[in-house]
Amino acid sequence: MILHMYICVSTFHIRNADRPKQRHIHTHTHTHSSVLSFLLLKHRTHTRSAVLQASVREEKKLLVENAKIKKDIDDLKKLLHDTQKRKAGKLHQERVLTAAIASKAALLGERAPPPQAAPDTRSETSAAHTRHDGRRRRERRGLDAACLNGSDSACALMREQKPDVSRLDLRVGRILDVRKHPDSESLHIQEVELGEPAPRTVVSGLTNHMPPEQLVGCLVVFLCNVRPVKVRGVQSQARLLCAVNQERTEPLTPPTAAQPGDRVTFQNYPGEPEKELNPKQRIWERLQPDLCTDAKGVATYKGVAFEVRGKGLCRAPSVSNGEIK
Repeated sequence: MILHMYICVSTFHIRNADRPKQRHIHTHTHTHSSVLSFLLLKHRTHTRSAVLQASVREEKKLLVENAKIKKDIDDLKKLLHDTQKRKAGKLHQERVLTAAIASKAALLGERAPPPQAAPDTRSETSAAHTRHDGRRRRERRGLDAACLNGSDSACALMREQKPDVSRLDLRVGRILDVRKHPDSESLHIQEVELGEPAPRTVVSGLTNHMPPEQLVGCLVVFLCNVRPVKVRGVQSQARLLCAVNQERTEPLTPPTAAQPGDRVTFQNYPGEPEKELNPKQRIWERLQPDLCTDAKGVATYKGVAFEVRGKGLCRAPSVSNGEIK
């Protein structure tokens, strides 16, 4: 019994001894929370102050810009007013001068001539066009009749007005040698056999489309009656004809039985080629839009095939429905 009472008293003293420590811990925690709350409040106050200062600066900036815009508007209004005032002064001066002239004319007994109707230029122009078209039709009919009657001069004039592909000297040529142009990376210089005593030099732009070794020994079609021109310092004496579409560019190939110098002809166009095309007449430029390859790759002029008589047709091996240039 006595032992039990001793244990109870000891436990009571121990519990009372721990209470000051607990009160100290609680007080310390409360103090720490107060400090954090104060710092958070201070941070929020500082942030609000910074935002307020930025707003004030932005407002001042906008006020300055508004004042500048207002000044510009006032200046423009003043300029507009001055301009209108000057125009009004000029108009008033013109009216005064007009009235003075009218009064002087009345004193002198002068009268202005009655206004005349403006000529109808449209009717005159249309009439002139009608007369011109009629004259051209009569001339054409007269030339046709003269050509049928055997007049050489009339036939020559008709040929001049209506160039056809027979005026082009198209021949088969064999490429003997190919070398790069010294002044251009996109040009080839070719030596070509065309059935003449000496080969011709031709400059063409096939560097980006065919390797030089693939061209050596090939039979291709050349336009031979163009005027020789210098291309980057090298004289070109003929034109290599190629078929062109969006994917490829390749030379026109004659039939396998053709020989250098064979002429390319066209059915229903029996004329003889000119010795040399006159650049001023632009014969090639006028005929070239009608030169193309058909769906089978056959080279044609207005649907008529390029033909080496008795040997076959000229083709583009892999370019169908392309232009010929």
